[in-house]
Amino acid sequence: MQHRPVRPGVGVCVLVWRDGKVIIFKRRGSHGANTWAIPAGHLEFGESWEACARREALEEVGVEIKNVHFLAVTNDVLAADHKHYISIWLTADWAANEPRSKEPDKIAEVQWCRLHSLPAPLFEPFWSNLRAIKPELFA
Repeated sequence: MQHRPVRPGVGVCVLVWRDGKVIIFKRRGSHGANTWAIPAGHLEFGESWEACARREALEEVGVEIKNVHFLAVTNDVLAADHKHYISIWLTADWAANEPRSKEPDKIAEVQWCRLHSLPAPLFEPFWSNLRAIKPELFA
């Protein structure tokens, strides 16, 4: 079966920090099922990157965030899933609410984790692309 060319989507990913750890969760359902990821989602029409990060953190894991800042941009091709994203990575500080799955059909478990000791398997090439341009985060 031949696939038509796919235009890249724009995703916003947010590393939510508290006490040297970030929120991670195990994905369910769509591409990347059973892999570990962070709050992220599609940028909506007219939405700022920061507003998208706040919305996704609240929708996915129920946390409020503050001090949202730009971190990096990665070009993420998920060939096996026939998807291509330009991912805008942001960092933020945790502000309120303990993280939990707000979308049980999409998110299995939620936890705090240090970037140098992430569980496997990770949602790749997502993590590997960030690690390639920001290795100091994972040291």
